[in-house]
Amino acid sequence: MSFKPLKGMKIIDLSHRLPGPLCGKILTDLGAEVIKIEDHVFQDPFLSGLFAQFDSSFVSWYENLNAGKKIERFDFNSSIDQMKIHELVTNADAVIMGLPPKTREKLKITDLDLTLKRPMVVIELLASAHEKKSMHDLNALAMTGLLSLYVADEKKKIVDPPFLPIAGISFGHKAATDLLAAYISSTKENKTQFVKTYLDQVTKDLLGIFWPEADRNSGRKKFLHNGIYPCYSLYQTKDLKYVALAAVEEKFWNRFCEVFGFSTSFDRFYNKDRALFNKISDEIHKHTQSEIESMIKDEDLCLSIIR
Repeated sequence: MSFKPLKGMKIIDLSHRLPGPLCGKILTDLGAEVIKIEDHVFQDPFLSGLFAQFDSSFVSWYENLNAGKKIERFDFNSSIDQMKIHELVTNADAVIMGLPPKTREKLKITDLDLTLKRPMVVIELLASAHEKKSMHDLNALAMTGLLSLYVADEKKKIVDPPFLPIAGISFGHKAATDLLAAYISSTKENKTQFVKTYLDQVTKDLLGIFWPEADRNSGRKKFLHNGIYPCYSLYQTKDLKYVALAAVEEKFWNRFCEVFGFSTSFDRFYNKDRALFNKISDEIHKHTQSEIESMIKDEDLCLSIIR
C-alpha cells in the first residue's frame, strides 16, 4: 500500500485476538509504526492459548493481523519491564488498550497515568456499554437481530454459523476510525483523549443498517443479496464446484444469456419463481469450472469463479 499518511505516528497495541489487532493492522497499513506488546508467557490467545488450541487457523489470523507491526514481549511481573512498557506507552501517539484494570495499574498505564498534556489517544474496545455479560462475534449478531435473517428459512436443529466474524471485523474498522478522529481532536485540545468503542453498538450501527427493524417487522426474508433473484446467486458446475453470478444490470444479464446460449427477457430476470433459477443452474451445470473460466475470460458479465 503506497498511501502512508500516518508515517511518523507511533501506536502501542495492547490488545489481542481480532478487533484490536485489526485496528492496529489498518493503522499499520496507513503508515503508522505499531508496536504490539504482549506478556512473554501468555502472549496473544490466537497465537498461544485457548483459540490457538481450538483451531490452528487462528495462528494464521494472528500472523496476518499483526504483519508489519513490531512485536515486543515483556515480563509483566518484572519491575524493569514494567518501566519499559510504561515508557513506550507514555511516549506513543495512541494506545489500543486491551488490558484489564489490574494489569493497567501494575504497569502504571491507567487513565489517570495517561492523562497527558499533549496529543494522545487511548482507545478501549469493549463488549457493551449496557450489557454486563461477555460476548463474542456471534452473540453480538444475535443480540442485535442480525442473525434472524440468517436462520429465517432454516429447519435444521443445528445451523453452522457464518464463517466470517463480520461483527468483529466491523468493530476493528470502527475502532481505527474512532482512534483517528479522536487524535484529530486531541491535537486541537493538546491533551489525551479517552475513547470507548463497543462491539454491540458498532454491530447495530454499522451492520443493522442492512437489516433494519422495518424489514424484519415486514416479514420479508429474501432480498437481492441473499438470493431472491436468479441473477444474483451461486451455482454449481459440472465438476461440483461453484461460480458466483451477479449480473444485476441489463447489459451484464444479456451478455450472460448470450454466452451461455439461452434467451430470456430482461423483465423475466426479476421473476422470483424457481423456473429461471433452475434454467441457469442447468446451463451452468453443463460445464466444468475451468470450462466456464475459459468461456468468460474476455467477457465482462459479472460472473466469477469461486476460488
